[in-house]
Amino acid sequence: MKINSKDFRVRPGAKVKLNECPTRVKPFCKSKKRYRKLLEEHVEALSALERLHYASHRYALLLIFQGMDAAGKDGAIRHVMSGVNPQGCEVFSFKQPSAEELEHDFLWRTTRHLPERGRIGIFNRSYYEEVLVVRVHPEILRSQGLSEELRDEKNIWEERYRSIVDLESHLYRNGTRTIKVFLHLSREEQRKRFLERIDEPDKNWKFGLADIHERKYWKEYMKAYEACLNATSTHHAPWYIVPADDKENARLIVSQIVLEALNELKMSYPKTTAKRRRELKFIRKQL
Repeated sequence: MKINSKDFRVRPGAKVKLNECPTRVKPFCKSKKRYRKLLEEHVEALSALERLHYASHRYALLLIFQGMDAAGKDGAIRHVMSGVNPQGCEVFSFKQPSAEELEHDFLWRTTRHLPERGRIGIFNRSYYEEVLVVRVHPEILRSQGLSEELRDEKNIWEERYRSIVDLESHLYRNGTRTIKVFLHLSREEQRKRFLERIDEPDKNWKFGLADIHERKYWKEYMKAYEACLNATSTHHAPWYIVPADDKENARLIVSQIVLEALNELKMSYPKTTAKRRRELKFIRKQL
């Protein structure tokens, strides 16, 4: 089966209902062997495109991963980007904001880590946490030091969506392409993965009481994600809803999305000038 990333893309203006979006689709590969081979092909292609991207030095690519706990964000990043040169790629994970970060606007802590031209930046969670976790837990908003006027819960979410869309439009106009992936996990699959983290000693470190606490707010998170996806998926910075119950399928879809994003960039290796060729010939003689 061919993977068509458009099948998972959120069209601007669409009204997403997550309970109508699948968390599992038919496997793209009939065997583990075929899956490994296809993922390897994707990784090799990504590696070649990343080298071109780095050498071309014309654009930056920002990949944003969001999802519920245990949705597979770490695994997707690790497997899909395994062949990329670390020199051209950086991963940032955003947890609870620090005291310093809370002294700034809600976009500050992430925008200072945006990728440079020629690089790929990966955000494992992002500024979107400010319209997801903070919306589900409004008490966090009240502790952020904002004036009463600024934290008006009737308007703040639409205002933050607008700030995010404006930022991503600004980035696009200045050469940064933004791809956003929501790993759509079912509640039952999350339960299974949490049990694995308890039963397998090597995974115990991944699990804590906070994970169980957040699971109680599943419906609230789905509503927050729906509102976010509907408000912030644009032509220049689209969201992709990737079914995440099958990790292998999800990684193949994500790698296809990243491949297409890089292929759409107008990239080429820098051309050698006549002066540079003369310099290289001189150097060659020295060798």
